[in-house]
Amino acid sequence: MRDLFFVAFLGLFFLMGFRRPFLLVAVYAYIDIVSPQRLSYVLLNSIPISFIAFAAMVGAWLLVDDKKDCRFSARQGLMLLLVAWCGYTTLTADFPVEAMTKWNWVWKAIIAGVFLPLVLRTRLRIEALIVFMILCASTIIINGGLKTALSGGGYGVLNLMVENNSGLYEGSIISCVAIALIPLILWVCTHGTIFPRDWKVKLFCYCLCLACMLMPVGTEARTGLVCLVILAGMMLLRSKKKFVYGPLMALAALAAIPFLPASFTQRMGTIENHQGDESASTRVAVWMWTLDYVKTHPGGGGFDNYLQNSFTYFAQSTISDADGSRVERRLVTDKGRAYHSAYFELLGEQGYFGFAIWALIHLICFIRTESIRRTYRKRDGPDEAWIAPLAIALQQGHIIYMIGSLFVGIAYQPFIFMMLALQIGLDTYLTRKRKDAARAQLGAALAAQRGLPA
Repeated sequence: MRDLFFVAFLGLFFLMGFRRPFLLVAVYAYIDIVSPQRLSYVLLNSIPISFIAFAAMVGAWLLVDDKKDCRFSARQGLMLLLVAWCGYTTLTADFPVEAMTKWNWVWKAIIAGVFLPLVLRTRLRIEALIVFMILCASTIIINGGLKTALSGGGYGVLNLMVENNSGLYEGSIISCVAIALIPLILWVCTHGTIFPRDWKVKLFCYCLCLACMLMPVGTEARTGLVCLVILAGMMLLRSKKKFVYGPLMALAALAAIPFLPASFTQRMGTIENHQGDESASTRVAVWMWTLDYVKTHPGGGGFDNYLQNSFTYFAQSTISDADGSRVERRLVTDKGRAYHSAYFELLGEQGYFGFAIWALIHLICFIRTESIRRTYRKRDGPDEAWIAPLAIALQQGHIIYMIGSLFVGIAYQPFIFMMLALQIGLDTYLTRKRKDAARAQLGAALAAQRGLPA
């Protein structure tokens, strides 16, 4: 029954896209964020629906969409360079079969990041993609938030609709993404035009933000807690009432502690001492192995080259018995451990060159978004009041994602390339509007000189 529902839903979605081609962008976002093929038992598992949606989205733009306002930015050129370099490292990978498996979805995610700014030509389209990203992710977040509120969740215990905890269904990843979405949810609540900004929309947005904040609790992901603290700090710095909201936030955090599961507070305690947790200890060991690897392989080893790592490290734990409590150190040998960091993932797989391209893309996006914020921060007209808040929301979401990716291997996730596309699309849209306004102003001035009506 579930399979039939997904087939009918996607079929209707595609048919609507043939009438309104931009809806195929929404189909692509839905499939790459929700991954309905993982929720399906049989029917969708054997069909490459993600590639079909990608091809339909690009094909519709090529055939019927208006291209006169399209702009190509340097960041899109860097993305093309990155995907070309990833293709090269895949051909020369240490593990060709495994590398090809990852390449099959990575290239599409990056190319989508190149393509999406070309269709984000209006405010409505930019806002529509934001809304679809939020709603698609909310299918996972609301599910996890309700289960957390009702049962408390647990590390590796919270079921997010699928048994396979990859993609956004992995606890640390969805916690990071959920916190990164909060600024965009609040922007839609305040400045959105697709839905009326009435009490029902605001109630849904606030409840969704609460569900986002519950994700680190339900998954017991330390990454999510770090992201939440950083976001609270950034929002407090932007607030005009820091000395009012700051103490209230601290009081709310203290008041929430008694209601948190004991397993959550114990796991969060390992943030202070990574040697007390095996997962954190292996991450540090993998990172050190990666630094040694790229010294002898500066071009990287291709996707999933972490499979060859092998290392030993000291882990310590507290043991309580009849003789009391004591700290025991033990030597542990491990191999084939994943990077658990987007930064080391890029460095190990793509080498210094690939890492530099990737870092430059994110750095330029951050700088350009900050420039937009500064340019429009004092403009409160009805046509421009939404711009600076959106720049802030995208900037905060981007920062949160990049901080979360310090501890999770999410360098190539489609979600971040959609967020980068939003930043590029907003930038190119505003650049085009400024040029159009400048041309109109110049035309009016020339007409005035000649004594003609403007």
